[in-house]
Amino acid sequence: MRKRLALLVAIVSAAVLTAMPAMACTNFLVTNGASVDGSTMITYAADSHVLYGELYHWPARDHLPGSMLDIYEWDTGKYLGQIPQVAHTYSVVGLINEHQVSIGETTWGGRSELRDSTAVMDYGSLMFIALQRSKTAREAIEVMTSLVAEHGYYSSGESFSIADPNEVWFMDLIGKNAANPGAVWVVRRIPDGYISGHANQARIRQFPLKDKKNCLYAPDVVDFAREMGYYEGSDKDFSFADAYGPLDYGALRFCEARVYAMFNRAAPSLNLSMDFVKGVAGAEPMPLFIKPDRKLSVHDIMEFMRDHFEGTDFDLTKDIGAGPYSCPYRWRPLTWELDDKKYVNERATSTQQTGFSFVSQMRSWLPDPIGGITWFSVDDTYSTVYVPIYCGINRVPHSYAVGTGDFHHFTWDSAFWTFNWVSNYAYSRYSEMIKDIIIVQRDLEGKSLADQSVIDAAAAALFEKSPGLAIDYLTEYSCKVADATVARWRRLGEDLLVKYMDGNLKDELGNVKHPGYPESWYRKVVEETGDHLLLRELEKNEE
Repeated sequence: MRKRLALLVAIVSAAVLTAMPAMACTNFLVTNGASVDGSTMITYAADSHVLYGELYHWPARDHLPGSMLDIYEWDTGKYLGQIPQVAHTYSVVGLINEHQVSIGETTWGGRSELRDSTAVMDYGSLMFIALQRSKTAREAIEVMTSLVAEHGYYSSGESFSIADPNEVWFMDLIGKNAANPGAVWVVRRIPDGYISGHANQARIRQFPLKDKKNCLYAPDVVDFAREMGYYEGSDKDFSFADAYGPLDYGALRFCEARVYAMFNRAAPSLNLSMDFVKGVAGAEPMPLFIKPDRKLSVHDIMEFMRDHFEGTDFDLTKDIGAGPYSCPYRWRPLTWELDDKKYVNERATSTQQTGFSFVSQMRSWLPDPIGGITWFSVDDTYSTVYVPIYCGINRVPHSYAVGTGDFHHFTWDSAFWTFNWVSNYAYSRYSEMIKDIIIVQRDLEGKSLADQSVIDAAAAALFEKSPGLAIDYLTEYSCKVADATVARWRRLGEDLLVKYMDGNLKDELGNVKHPGYPESWYRKVVEETGDHLLLRELEKNEE
């Protein structure tokens, strides 16, 4: 996906971002009854090797009658057309708006013939326009589905997470074609007390046909599948995912496996089998949603975003690809060939190419500008820091702002480049450096989480006097924490260079040590080289 802020040219000046490939993103969804404090939450990791991570901001605007909105494809910046603008658009920070509506997505592609090159609406436009025009998740769904019905759908298959402080919805959507403009879609409300997830694969199978409170769908979603030859059975047995996004091995191993990992961590009591994500014939598909073993906190969800399949058969820290220091990342491509056989690298939730990620938290008991927070981060989720960005703020932190940096030029002023400097250096001696990183990460995140109730209370008191004062207070707080986090991360990077320079290790007194490689790695070297590196005693010459 190439991010282009020219998506909303009529609203804000454009800034070109770069492309994110398919099979790139991960979303987790948490309902009120599944969270510790009664908030709803969704996550989004926007993963790309060429995406510059930054925090978008569109202020609220009034528009003149007859105004038109230019639509540019989020992936490429290609101009797609115009649609009528509405009289008023809401403020949006990242992917949450001033009314605590938040949206995330993952691309799954689906059937290649279901593309309409003449359509105007791409998936990125749907997200941002829905946020600008909606006060609730249900309104966002109505905006998105009405837009594709009227203007057509340009992109391939997508899953969307759509949430407000009271409801969490999961949507699967795919276009039709130029001869049949529009899209087919199903959207299901996740039951209270349950969690869900999606990771670049359609996941809605059978769905209730007569429960409009909890399930909505395009009127022709089944008939169009029959017309295209994707399905022949009865309406009640129809599976959206099987018809429009049929599985292959890659979809299981690279995509569904990430949902499995989250489900497995949230509900170990279920003893979920890995057979489905391993592609075992006849294995039962994973459910769309599950009930977690315990209620989940914001920190729990952050940790779910930091998963490398630890403790499972796909554990990225275990095989020889992890190297001597158990690095849980594999450099792309995702698949590779040797001796006429094709192999895979695991695709975990936490991955090196993340441009940005967030955990959006929506709370119904607080005024909207205070209740909504997007815990925002850039780069690799395992070694990043989520900073609290309140949804009502009127500017974004300088180090995360559009224009502070770009993908092609390093600067310490940029959060993206600062976090990338630390993580990329850590990859060289991961199992040791990551310990130093986590200490600072937990200190910073822990303080923000601990301070949250105090900040909320202070903002709420100001809000009673003047909503504007509360918004100014939260703006200053969010910007101060975010910019201070980047400054602390720069210092961490400098400290890591000093401590681990040239493969050595300095102890707490500054003394240089030579710890060598782990014993397990030396054993692998000996297994590979035999006696080639053996230190021998010289034989004495006999006189």
